[in-house]
Formats: sequence, structure tokens, C-alpha cells
Amino acid sequence: METFREKHGDKLRYLLVGGFNTLLDFIILFGLVALGLNKIPANYISTTITMIISFFLNKEFTFKSDNKATKRQFFIFLSVTAFGLWAIQPVVILVASWFLDNTGLNDTVILFISKVLATVASLIWNYLFYSRLVFKKVP
Repeated sequence: METFREKHGDKLRYLLVGGFNTLLDFIILFGLVALGLNKIPANYISTTITMIISFFLNKEFTFKSDNKATKRQFFIFLSVTAFGLWAIQPVVILVASWFLDNTGLNDTVILFISKVLATVASLIWNYLFYSRLVFKKVP
């Protein structure tokens, strides 16, 4: 019988890597916004940096992929991740910000809540495609 760790180890490692990348993403995003950059371009910059880091952490640590076709994996990873980060996240940030705009919350809190929602959406998208396409086990 499989232990919990054997059955769900990749999910737990994904959460660790995702947590680290999310923290780094938030630090870069809020730092750039504090320096005066608009939230959407700042989000593109922060997610690009963390996307590159994420590939190597997910390949080596999360999914322990020994696939030698790293260039191909990286291209597929970038395609999946870029869609999650550059299409899904900005839409969620804009929509959530729009809904929260008249709540009396300040812009930083609105951005934080919007970014959290966007991050959850992209984390789910990414895990589904990473585990089934990018880093799938090859028999």
C-alpha cells in the first residue's frame, strides 16, 4: 500500500516550490509598484523572473524529472506557465480589482487580494498541466 508521502509527494513539493515562488513574486511585484511601476507591467516582470526559477525547481525537486529533453520541456513549461501568468493572472487581477474598487479598501490591499486570487487560479492551471504534460513520467 502506498504511503501518503509516496502518493502525494509531488503535490507537497509543488506547494513548497509554489509557496517560495509566490513569495518571491509578491516581493518583486510590490517592490516594483512601490517604485512607481503600474501593477500590470510590474506583474509581467515579477512573474517572468519567478517563471524561470520555477522551471528548474519543478524539474529537479517537485517532479524529479530525468527527461533529457530539457529544451522541449522548457518550451512547453513556458507555454503553459506564460498563459497562466500572462493571460489568466492579469484578467483575474483586473476583474478582482474592479469588483473591489468601491469597497473603501486602499489600492495596496486591493492589489494584494487580487494577486492572491490570480495566484490561486494560475497555481491550479500550472499544476494540472505540469503533472500531465510538462513533467509527466515517461515509462
